[in-house]
Amino acid sequence: MEIPMKKLVQKGFTLIELMIVVAIIGILAAIAIPNFIKFQARSKQSEAKANLKAIFTAQKAFYQEKDRFSTLTGEVGFEPERNNRYAYFLAATGTIEPRTGATLVQATTFTGVAVDTFKYGSALDQTYAATACTSAAGLLGTPATRFDALALGNIDADTTVDQWSISSESRTFTAGGNCTADANNPSGEPANDQNDVNL
Repeated sequence: MEIPMKKLVQKGFTLIELMIVVAIIGILAAIAIPNFIKFQARSKQSEAKANLKAIFTAQKAFYQEKDRFSTLTGEVGFEPERNNRYAYFLAATGTIEPRTGATLVQATTFTGVAVDTFKYGSALDQTYAATACTSAAGLLGTPATRFDALALGNIDADTTVDQWSISSESRTFTAGGNCTADANNPSGEPANDQNDVNL
């Protein structure tokens, strides 16, 4: 009597099938990773927009009370949260609030706020410079009837600085050079003078 033998059936994937799956995953990763990095950088830019709008609101409230604008962060009440990736400037000159230690230095004579180097290190620290669209921080008029404020930050650790500005008056920018701001910029709307993300 012969015992029927079952035929062994091998189950699994062939080497070709596995290689195709790995290739597909590689292609998807090559498409997704650069988009994810840009998405991260754009989300970091929201800090600059939010804080510049906070400066605008603080300046407008101060103007309603004092009939003038100010370049002092403590006087207008601008104090951004810690962990800021951007440096903020209300004037081209003056003393910037350092953010190098665990505690903040409180003073009413600061004309800007430095990058939080306590968290991010000194490599991301920024010094004042007019933007690619020639926006400059400070006051215009006597008495001061216009203010411009800047936010400068290196959000992707390259050599290009992300530059934002806001003004109490509407502005028109001329395209050219590294200026990436929209041609017409309404009052109180942050302008991305040099976009570090798309470069």
